[in-house]
Amino acid sequence: MQKCWKFLSGSLTIADMKKKSLLKKTMLHLHTVNTHRYEVMKNCFKCGLYRQGLAHDLSKYSPAELFVSIRYFQGDRSPYMYEKEKFGYSEGWLHHKGRNRHHWEYYQDMINGKWQAVEMPFPYLVEMVCDRVAACKVYQKDHYTKRSALEYYLTRNDRFYMHEKTAARLESILRDIAERGEEAVFADLKKEMEQYRKEKCRSH
Repeated sequence: MQKCWKFLSGSLTIADMKKKSLLKKTMLHLHTVNTHRYEVMKNCFKCGLYRQGLAHDLSKYSPAELFVSIRYFQGDRSPYMYEKEKFGYSEGWLHHKGRNRHHWEYYQDMINGKWQAVEMPFPYLVEMVCDRVAACKVYQKDHYTKRSALEYYLTRNDRFYMHEKTAARLESILRDIAERGEEAVFADLKKEMEQYRKEKCRSH
């Protein structure tokens, strides 16, 4: 009411109101990104992914992603989703998926004259799981349950475009989380990650 009176009396201009709105959206978006990155980092550390946990989603601070995300900030879902609905595509998302290997969309390539999915390396598949669990926590807040990431996955058609082995393993892990909870599954993934690294060292 005070802002309306200031505006009507001429002491608060439309430009001032837009600036205040933009500043608020900027602060809220950065809070969302920082909270999400912190949740992913915790998940990654539990899985033994320390470097990936620290580096997760750093591209979100780049001008190409930051500015459009602030403009289309929603609070209850990714700004990229709103941007896609508005324009049919998202410039921010195109930039993001091409620079972050924990997204299955990164692993699409032209092979023998046609676009095909490539299997995700295990460390990035695990980071994708950490990312999905964290995103559900951040956006669903008190409504989050151990089934949230699985339920979200089943409502989308991502699995039809991933490499079949990636899709099968992702769904298996999310179902395991839905049954046993993330703490137990992350502990198992950490052991599996250690074994993966040992085998990788032997092969080199």
